[in-house]
Amino acid sequence: MAAEELRILTRHLGAPGVTGLPGYEAVGGYRSLRRALGMTPEAITAEVKASGLRGRGGAAFPTATKWGFLPQDVFPRYLCVNADESEPGCFKDRVLLEELPHQLLEGTLIAAVALQASHAFLYVRGEYRAPRELLDRCVAEAYRAGYAGQGVAGSRFGCELVVHGGAGAYICGEETALLDSLEGLRGQPRLKPPFPAVRGLYGQPTVVNNVETLSNLPYIIEHGGAAYAALGTEASPGTRLFCVSGHVERPGTFEVPMGHTTFRDLIALAGGVRTGHVLKAMQPGGGSMQVLGPEHLDLALDFKAVADAGSSLGAGALVVMDETTCMVDVSMRLVDFYHHESCGKCVPCREGTYFESRLMHRLEAGLASADELLTLADICEHMEGRCFCPLGDTATWFVMSAYRRFADEFRAHCGAGCCPVRAAAEAAA
Repeated sequence: MAAEELRILTRHLGAPGVTGLPGYEAVGGYRSLRRALGMTPEAITAEVKASGLRGRGGAAFPTATKWGFLPQDVFPRYLCVNADESEPGCFKDRVLLEELPHQLLEGTLIAAVALQASHAFLYVRGEYRAPRELLDRCVAEAYRAGYAGQGVAGSRFGCELVVHGGAGAYICGEETALLDSLEGLRGQPRLKPPFPAVRGLYGQPTVVNNVETLSNLPYIIEHGGAAYAALGTEASPGTRLFCVSGHVERPGTFEVPMGHTTFRDLIALAGGVRTGHVLKAMQPGGGSMQVLGPEHLDLALDFKAVADAGSSLGAGALVVMDETTCMVDVSMRLVDFYHHESCGKCVPCREGTYFESRLMHRLEAGLASADELLTLADICEHMEGRCFCPLGDTATWFVMSAYRRFADEFRAHCGAGCCPVRAAAEAAA
């Protein structure tokens, strides 16, 4: 059976004028918000809990459980929308921001009703200038139509929407660094506890949710949590957006049912591995996730199944690599990224990524010795679990998983004087 998408979150994608308020209302937009305003916060949360919705930003934490951490009767409280999509290979949130901005705003307002949040801040990646400007226009439309501000849709509930552009820092995808950036500080992670739900933005209870997570709420409120959960499996409910990039015929974003779809299906939706080549490796959740191989093609897109295989679905970005790929080169480029994006707050990450990057450049150039491979493993071992936030850990995951899986390729670089994979490719050409 051919792989197929299941368009729930993207069901209105491509509808005439859907990026504007009239077009979105024409497909039933803001109907779920009106329904939510007639429900109690507890009833909304119960539907989200029944849906089994888990965070789509990478951590996959149950959304309703996260909401439940807010202390009772402490106000004001805030909602922050994490649109700081910076994971290498990930662009699904950009699709939602550019194509379905009002769906995000409706989901944000539904969450605000459930949380009784007085303000919702939409923190958009600094490089996403065009999506941020579109979001600004949509927020203005929502205010004019009475969907935002005081007396939302004629109710007694009020919520202010604020769009905030980041400065282009990957670390601000970490929720506490995002909060510091919102407050006008340098974006660096905070010590936890206290967690944001207890002491977050401006010292008040705060929930931080991803763009895709909140964009699911209009469907959940309209159709019910149980209906959404049934789209996937018990362990991995609902649908999910996956970005597919790399060596495929048609890179893009695809929505598929969780647990019922395999990596093979997802690659097939992208047209398969590019013609004349075969799969060598893949990253299932973006640049920070551990590498998987061809033997995992029939693995279901299921949180537990992928974790048991030694990786994670992460931010939902599948990067496909064919046999021409040099795994040392890919590892070097990813290490360079994490070195550049390290905020410098803690020594293991700040210094570890520096030495990791320096060593990887020597290895890719064929200048490193076999002993330096042991040094690489030692650096990564002393970084993982010892950094202030997960960025330092993720800087080690791909390179070490690639080293274990492609040890011969790493060793072949030692003392070679150049990249042997690239040299072989040039000779074949």
